[in-house]
Amino acid sequence: MRNEVKRVKKTKITIIISLLAVMMMVLCGCTTWDNFKAAFIDKQDTNTTIQIGVLEPVTGADSKAAEDEIRGIQLANKVHPNVNGKLISLVFSDDKSDIDATETAAKTLVDKKPKVILGSYGNVYSLAASPYIKEAKIPAIAITNTNPLVTKNNPYYYRVCYVTSNQGDLLARYILESENENVAGVLLPRDDDVALAEATAFTDRMKAETENDDSIAYYEEYNMGQKDYSGVLKKLAESKVDKVFLPGDYTDDANIINQAADMGLNVTFLGDSEWEDEAFFDMLSNKVTSKNVAFVQFFSADNSGIQGEAITKERRSFLKAYAEEYGHNSEPSDAMALGYDAYFVAVDAIDKAPDDATSEEINQILADPQYSFEGATGLINFSQSGDPIKTAYINTWKNGKMATIYTVEALK
Repeated sequence: MRNEVKRVKKTKITIIISLLAVMMMVLCGCTTWDNFKAAFIDKQDTNTTIQIGVLEPVTGADSKAAEDEIRGIQLANKVHPNVNGKLISLVFSDDKSDIDATETAAKTLVDKKPKVILGSYGNVYSLAASPYIKEAKIPAIAITNTNPLVTKNNPYYYRVCYVTSNQGDLLARYILESENENVAGVLLPRDDDVALAEATAFTDRMKAETENDDSIAYYEEYNMGQKDYSGVLKKLAESKVDKVFLPGDYTDDANIINQAADMGLNVTFLGDSEWEDEAFFDMLSNKVTSKNVAFVQFFSADNSGIQGEAITKERRSFLKAYAEEYGHNSEPSDAMALGYDAYFVAVDAIDKAPDDATSEEINQILADPQYSFEGATGLINFSQSGDPIKTAYINTWKNGKMATIYTVEALK
């Protein structure tokens, strides 16, 4: 019995000595613990995982604003963590809400060779990352970037939200299709290039569809930050126009709408997606009704106003997953739904590409004019510039909540 115990002890000692020897050999090959950790602990088996990169400001001034994009991506990953029989690994790179840091973060991320990159929040960060993404030939999908330059001249950058100017076109389609209006107006700030681009898209659609250059019967400008709008509003009353596109800063927009309500004007003002901000709603006076405002939204949780192709399987899955994760007493934001869709577009493209496809082969799937995906936010197609041709929603504020009044289908 004693001999047996001695043999067991001797065996244990031998094993311990052997393990120590192995550790010494390993550590000799790795000059620091960090090298050892990177080589043996953090190393992922790329044969059993597929990496999707996430470029976002996890820290810094824009980190709070980027949270919903990230949550949407993470929720989608939780719902669908596999593709082609492999586990999807989200590889984050923090651009730190800083342009210079973004360049480093983008370099670091492309060096890891993810199949697709998602992000970044903030147009300037995506623009800073764009050259590195293009050089690496890795497709990237922006989530809430509305600047047209993000996708311009980069065949590897896509987006799942409309650019700002497209929203003018969507609002024109709304009044033409839903309201059967052939005449409208525009009231915009001077020296605002973004507002002018939106207004141009609006007027171009109105004139093209009606084949009437006089379909814009009211077109006036004001100075940004102006306090008294009685002059332009009197001209609006005289024009008899009751649908007016109002691009510009939403503080000015709210002041105009309030003064129009004080004057008793029965007008529907049309705005872009910034009007979904509760801060905008809080600026509106009690005289403003749901009939006085209509605005673009990229996603709507209001099922009562959703029609046609917007009722997708992914929409139902997203709302169910969101309720399970965050409860039924809150509603998902546009950014969260778009982040969810960006992830699923990436996974769908990976799935449709050949097994073990390169990033460039996956990009060919997204660039195909026939590519489409029915996401949570509706049907998504991409134009040659990488911008979406997709479903949009026209909403209003009703009893303190957003309500969908029309679904604008994607133009085929």
